[in-house]
Amino acid sequence: MSASTLAAPAAAPLTTATTPPRSRAIWLIAPALVLLGVFLLLPYLNIVLMSLRPPAVGAPYGAGLTLGNYTRALTDGYLLGVLADTLLLGLTVTPICLLLGYPVAFHLARTRSRWAGLLYVLVLSPLLVGVVVRSFGWLILLSGNGVINRALIDLGWIDSGLQLMNNRLGVTIALVHVFLPFMILPLVGVIQSIDPSLEAAARSLGASRLKAFLRVSLPLSWPGIQAGTVLVFVLTLSAYVTPVMLGGAQVKTVSVLVVQSLIDNFQWPAGAAQALVLTACGMLAVAAYARLTRRLSRGLA
Repeated sequence: MSASTLAAPAAAPLTTATTPPRSRAIWLIAPALVLLGVFLLLPYLNIVLMSLRPPAVGAPYGAGLTLGNYTRALTDGYLLGVLADTLLLGLTVTPICLLLGYPVAFHLARTRSRWAGLLYVLVLSPLLVGVVVRSFGWLILLSGNGVINRALIDLGWIDSGLQLMNNRLGVTIALVHVFLPFMILPLVGVIQSIDPSLEAAARSLGASRLKAFLRVSLPLSWPGIQAGTVLVFVLTLSAYVTPVMLGGAQVKTVSVLVVQSLIDNFQWPAGAAQALVLTACGMLAVAAYARLTRRLSRGLA
């Protein structure tokens, strides 16, 4: 039999992995879409609809639709003042958390000490305690007859107790303690991803330690700074327990007014409108901050 008569077996076709059809991909993400729709979109739509309802006597809301709740929320001097105070509180707590949290995050990300695990526990320990308990702890420390005032009086440094609570000072101190871990954790993750040899290379080329940090480490850690500051700012705007416990009647935030409108005054449309106005202002502030930091990061690069 000649070689020419031997027919080579046909090569088996190569099977390639095919992407799942679009319908199958939709079914894969369907559970997440359902959760988002039920627990996020529907409540928001309900709040929007509630904010358009007219107020009523003896009922949460009346029939029909109106923009009067938004008109009052955007024109009432007292409500606008509380909104400005709430935004100012967020703009105060956020940079303080950044100034305190960045050195801690940088040390946690770069340390090789055997005590690193203990440091992580100390940073995360506030998250293991409820915000009510933490706020109550600060109430004990900052009250007129609290630990701090009693210690200062016993040392002879002051004659009477300082006003450390029922004002913005006490609320700011407590909120910084409550939200500081939310600033540190994003920073740690980003700083750990920065190669230390980059800063060492800058030092070898003649840059000082400060200049190497400002030109190398700081620009590369901008994603963590952005994530931490946005997270702390948004959480501060929505804080309720801490301002109520440490601010008393002297410190009002939009969250406090919303709860008062819903529960005390039984005015659901007014509370919903105030909540949505705060949400819109927070989103605008975050968008402006993201645009500003994007330009700033380009200038540092």
